Amino acid sequence: MYQLPKFEMPRLKAPRFWRDKVFLVSVLTILISTLCGFLAGAFSGSYFSSGIKDYLSKLDIKLPEPQIIEKEAVCPPQASQEEATIQVVKEVSPAVVSIIISKDVPVFEQYYINPFEEFGQPFFQFEVPQYRQKGTQKQEVGGGTGFIISKDGMILTNSHVVSDEEADYTVFTLDGKKYPAKVLAKDTFRDLALIEIEPEKIVDGKGEFNLKSFPVAELGDSDNLQIGQTVITIGNALGEFKNTVSAGVISGLGRRVTASGGGVVETLEDVIQTDASINPGNSGGPLLNLKGEVVGVNFAMVEQAENIGFAIPINQAKKDIEQIKTIGKISYPFLGVRYVLLTEKIQAENNLPVNYGAWIVKGGGGEAAISPGSAAQIAGLKEGDIILEFNGEKITTENTMAKIIMKYNLGDKVTLKILREGKEKIFEVTLGERNE
Repeated sequence: MYQLPKFEMPRLKAPRFWRDKVFLVSVLTILISTLCGFLAGAFSGSYFSSGIKDYLSKLDIKLPEPQIIEKEAVCPPQASQEEATIQVVKEVSPAVVSIIISKDVPVFEQYYINPFEEFGQPFFQFEVPQYRQKGTQKQEVGGGTGFIISKDGMILTNSHVVSDEEADYTVFTLDGKKYPAKVLAKDTFRDLALIEIEPEKIVDGKGEFNLKSFPVAELGDSDNLQIGQTVITIGNALGEFKNTVSAGVISGLGRRVTASGGGVVETLEDVIQTDASINPGNSGGPLLNLKGEVVGVNFAMVEQAENIGFAIPINQAKKDIEQIKTIGKISYPFLGVRYVLLTEKIQAENNLPVNYGAWIVKGGGGEAAISPGSAAQIAGLKEGDIILEFNGEKITTENTMAKIIMKYNLGDKVTLKILREGKEKIFEVTLGERNE
């Protein structure tokens, strides 16, 4: 495209004398106009204002006197959720403790030898470093979290936190005090444990000794949780950052999780999924609602994901707590069968009549399908039976028999609906006990 050259009109200039004169006239005109406008506005405003007042006075209407209102600067209040979170942390943190695991570990020293000395006097010096044990010393080997559930010092945590029988456990409270801890009982099926510390003795005004009570975390109800509900975690993150706080929501309910660590693999039923950060060291810490109630016990996270953690519903822990207080141990209801949960795939592969229930079978290593002397053997159950219902509840991959049976206690009588050789039968079973 072609471009045309730019054309400009020639500019004409007036003589300097006329330019100065025009400029002065323009300035004077603007000043006179402004002054006249101001006087006219003031006069008309005053005239109309007095006229309006005279007219309103005839109508007996009083004009309000002008008032000057002074307002104080007020900061906007914090969001209710933020206020609730801050309040929960203040109230519950004193009841959250750090658990330090220590153990006697070997101490090695280095020394040097000449490997040619055994052949006589060597012609040259050649030394190789060697190591030998020189006693043992107490060292910190791990850490976890717990929370106090009774004023006399009972603490709830995970069983994998206190799994080492040869280790010593020390509890640190928020105020920096430390207490030796004793393991009361472990529930490996739910990954829960109860430990205790002794409160300090204080002298009252009469010179008598009393036990100082500990702050306690209030237990809530995990049966009424909702997906999307805000939750808070407090724990000894990485075993280093004590009482670390994180917040998130409940991401899922009724999860089935297989967790591993420290050479132990365990599968837990009906657990809570949350995106609140759960890090190594947070195990055993509380999962809290915005009322400050414990609704879960943190126990696992997914390493290859971001913010996927799991907690044991607190209602599962309440049974263990009650048993410790009443009978001094944790007992499990025990049926005594080895089984496989049926699905459509397993049904088709084995030509079975149903695609749900617990199919009683031997283990791959030859483990017995029915435990000798168990409640199942006493009731007459056999290998190959399919348990369809447990006390009226249908057994499925979502509603497993392991999940159902944990609702009951030692000695409870239940009814089992069994499918045997194509026919349904009813068995009455008294649940036995399986000790830890």
